[in-house]
Amino acid sequence: MTDAAAPAVPPLRSAAARAALRRRRNAADFRLRLYGVIAISLAIGLLTILVATLAAGGYQAFVQTHIRVDFPIGADNVSPADPAKGNYRHVVKEAVAALLPPAANPAEARQMGQILTANTQFFVRDAVLANPAVIGGTLTLEVPAADIFDQLNKGTIRRDTPQANRRVSDAQIAWFDALVAQGRVSTPFNWGLFFNADSRFPEIAGLSGAIAGSFYALLVCFVISFPTGIAAAVYLEEFAPRNRWTDLIEVNINNLAAVPSIVFGLLGLAVFIQSFGLPRSAPLVGGLVLALMTLPTIIIVTRNALKAVPPSIREAAYGMGASPQQVILHHVLPLALPGILTGTIIGLAQALGETAPLLLIGMNAFITSPPGGVLEASTALPTQIYIWADSPERGFVARTSAGILVLLGFLLVMNAIAIFLRQRLERRW
Repeated sequence: MTDAAAPAVPPLRSAAARAALRRRRNAADFRLRLYGVIAISLAIGLLTILVATLAAGGYQAFVQTHIRVDFPIGADNVSPADPAKGNYRHVVKEAVAALLPPAANPAEARQMGQILTANTQFFVRDAVLANPAVIGGTLTLEVPAADIFDQLNKGTIRRDTPQANRRVSDAQIAWFDALVAQGRVSTPFNWGLFFNADSRFPEIAGLSGAIAGSFYALLVCFVISFPTGIAAAVYLEEFAPRNRWTDLIEVNINNLAAVPSIVFGLLGLAVFIQSFGLPRSAPLVGGLVLALMTLPTIIIVTRNALKAVPPSIREAAYGMGASPQQVILHHVLPLALPGILTGTIIGLAQALGETAPLLLIGMNAFITSPPGGVLEASTALPTQIYIWADSPERGFVARTSAGILVLLGFLLVMNAIAIFLRQRLERRW
């Protein structure tokens, strides 16, 4: 007797139907791969356009026009007994007058002096203080040209522009060309971009103060967020009981990771500066704010790294009589360390590029010297770029793009370190 409830066997597809189905699957696979290639190509293309635009706008900041000048350091201008109080402004005037034709009037003499940076007298003073033996002789220095002549030499200011529409006069162009003919003008690599502090004069403005401020802020951020984040993640993942309170903590940690950075800046302003009285614009406050931002990311990354450790590692350690603390410290954490370090460095790289919270705590002040510690006023790389982007001088346009390239370089280095550490530790363990 046949079973009426038995399911009916579907008829076999014909060869033509199977071939059509196979073609549709192959076409779908091809479209999926094509979409992936298009997406990657689009991302690479946009990134290339970004880097090319920054390089085209900022490459000029990596070279700086210098003029070789012979300064007569006479005893009538600089006293050997107290060289710090010398009349270096008059020394600069005499040097410029010796290079160019005699000025017809004081206004023309001032225009000649504008070829060199306005801080030339301080360069001469520092050189004399470093070597007082030049008093009574001649001091030869490579002095940065003023910003308008730097732009003229680089072609940013066009010579065929009518004189009324450019900041440099025809006479000044003729004097500059005379210096070029004498072989006194050069365009070496602009090391001052990395070793000079900020200045109101674009030709001598640099990033050393911002680099030092970012270093101190990231150091404070790392010292606070790394051990705290790992300890919190280990407790939540390995020891905390599973109840509504731990669930609430986990939800809040995930939410904090998505909070806009400006909220952390407001928190730092209200708590660390107004309540605790910490100094404004200090890398200590900036590091604390960045630590609050980075902490949820480190906790989440560490918990995921701990979950990725095979349970057999824990079971084997317990089977050998290890305590829970020994299991975590001697077995689980070393295996999870590559993922923890990678996430931490990526989190620090994200913190390096944050601008809004640092602006709220005042790390956009005009600082003319690098900070000597975490309690001294400072800027950071993102805020320094913001300051330069807001400056009206045309010379800061190229330096803004150059600062962005430097910041991107630091981010690439940090990501490369994360990849290197991950691979090295994975091979070790």
